[in-house]
Amino acid sequence: MKFILLIALTLYGATYAMQSIAQTSNPNYDSKLADKLGADKYGMKSFILVILQTGENKSTEKKLRNTAFAGHLKNIRRLVKENKLIVAGPFGKNNNDFRGLFILDVTSIKEAGALLATDPAIKEGYLKAELYPWYGSAALSEYLKSSDKIWKTKP
Repeated sequence: MKFILLIALTLYGATYAMQSIAQTSNPNYDSKLADKLGADKYGMKSFILVILQTGENKSTEKKLRNTAFAGHLKNIRRLVKENKLIVAGPFGKNNNDFRGLFILDVTSIKEAGALLATDPAIKEGYLKAELYPWYGSAALSEYLKSSDKIWKTKP
């Protein structure tokens, strides 16, 4: 019985020690920045992750396709300007028909769906979107300030 009690006390002490180590305060914490970014106490927040896949529209009509994808890129720029889209980019070749991803700075699938409904490539069926709630660093949006200063040729 003493042995079991000793093990229980040891486990309790180890658990308490790990919790106190894991939950130390951040000496660099900036409450104004955290509030501005909508960060929780862990510096995180909810986003919507969008996986873009090849859609059902297999049309070979180049003009329509080019117009839809030109509108897709224009829509991306608009959403960035509105601070709704914080990450966007294409995937390389893969076996899943994954074409690209977005991270939207919204908290609901419904709001994300409304934003995606404005994308011509999605509207025309060249792309389809899968949406997922995602929890990540609230500071993710801060990279946008630098991203517009590092490209040499407009994509």
